[in-house]
Amino acid sequence: MKLNAMIDKAHDRLQDLEQLRQLGVVCREGDFFPSVHYPPITMYQEITDDELLAGYSMPEDGRLDVYAHIPFCRQRCVFCHYPLKLGTAQGAEKDRYLNAFEKELDLYIAKLGIERIIARSILVGGGTPTYLTLEQQRRLFDLMAKRIDMSTCRQYTFDVDPNTIIGPQGRERLRMMRDYGVDRLTIGVQSLDEDILRLMNRHHGVAEVLESIEETHKVGMTVDIEFIFGFPGQTLDSWGRMMERACRLGVEEIQLYRLKIDAYGDYQGPIKQLLEKHPELRPSVEQTIVMKQLAIDILASHGYSENLRRVFTKEYRHHSRYAHNQCCRLLDQIGIGLTAFSSLRDRFALNTQYFDEYYRLIESGHLPINRGIVRDPEEQMRWAIILPLKNRSARKSDFSRLTGKSLSDVFRPKIARLKQAGLVVEDDERLVLTKLGAFFADEVVQQFQHPDYIPYPPNQYDPGPLHPLQNHSPWEALQ
Repeated sequence: MKLNAMIDKAHDRLQDLEQLRQLGVVCREGDFFPSVHYPPITMYQEITDDELLAGYSMPEDGRLDVYAHIPFCRQRCVFCHYPLKLGTAQGAEKDRYLNAFEKELDLYIAKLGIERIIARSILVGGGTPTYLTLEQQRRLFDLMAKRIDMSTCRQYTFDVDPNTIIGPQGRERLRMMRDYGVDRLTIGVQSLDEDILRLMNRHHGVAEVLESIEETHKVGMTVDIEFIFGFPGQTLDSWGRMMERACRLGVEEIQLYRLKIDAYGDYQGPIKQLLEKHPELRPSVEQTIVMKQLAIDILASHGYSENLRRVFTKEYRHHSRYAHNQCCRLLDQIGIGLTAFSSLRDRFALNTQYFDEYYRLIESGHLPINRGIVRDPEEQMRWAIILPLKNRSARKSDFSRLTGKSLSDVFRPKIARLKQAGLVVEDDERLVLTKLGAFFADEVVQQFQHPDYIPYPPNQYDPGPLHPLQNHSPWEALQ
């Protein structure tokens, strides 16, 4: 099918958008609100490490997924919503951070009562985790290898900037990563349009993207590339042509991110200020919906299917093990570094967003946690359905394991209404989003959130049968 015909077909999705607005699923106003965690990442109360870990015991198999955060970048991207240290003169600060990072790992090991962390998977993100000198990069690998048992680690992923893995130094960095067990890179491409890259304040061009993919494949690692849609300056035609080009790059995985204007992390990104000054550049909700459908159709035409929500691969084995374990299976995971999060069965914690507090807490013998929750039984049920349903499917066996309740006994009026609207289907094993429900997954799973955590004021939703305040209790019975 030619691109113009695919664009015309993608517009059909707008009828579904209006239908879901009338049902009360999608709000009439407000920025897109991704369902990344539950409760949402910006809505946690203060908590200490002692409060978080009180009564916690390690999983029976003793394994954890590990996230490591390196909050340094050369410059801030317009769309970035996280605190960072910026610029090229950060050598001493990076050394100080690695010192604290090492101590934080030791603190976690001591507080969990284990000798080493047995890793199920590892993800190193940022920031730019490869925006370290080669010496600092090796130090990071060494201190992690000393404390993390890799014998059962199924995947070791690094998030990288294209410029850090090209040229002589980049090739040396890639070889180092491979030698330490890294087998998968997520490359922050974001666009294949030079004008859009400049507007994003990226410091790479298309040539660097292509070279970074080639160099990564040369050392035998799989490649995941990311793209943002709904960004100022994008058109349906340019987005479609770019996705066609992306599909021909030979990468194993492609991720799509919808532009988030309001902060969903610990920092308000420059994108909001840009659009306040130039509201004419703000993409419409309708345009982003069509862009998303167009990308899905183009990816499918090239053999890519959605293995995790908004993540597309040609082969199932290439998906993120970390995301699968943390978001689908809800297995225990710890986060190390500024703003990192830890998800531990019935509790969740965020590390501080302030560098000074990060250093101070660690020096005082505390994990740098400052926000979080130990979930009560009701919130545990909501969490146990929201993340897996959004990302792949809510397995009833996992729900029972995590809550002690049967999914057949709770949320029944809500599930019945979602079925009636054609958004979910259910069998004896699992609850799954339909094709329509999967397209609007972030909004559909918000149906299970407590009223305190609804993203927008109730009056921004139409008073339909799926208004967020309808059947919000898990204990409501079918009439």
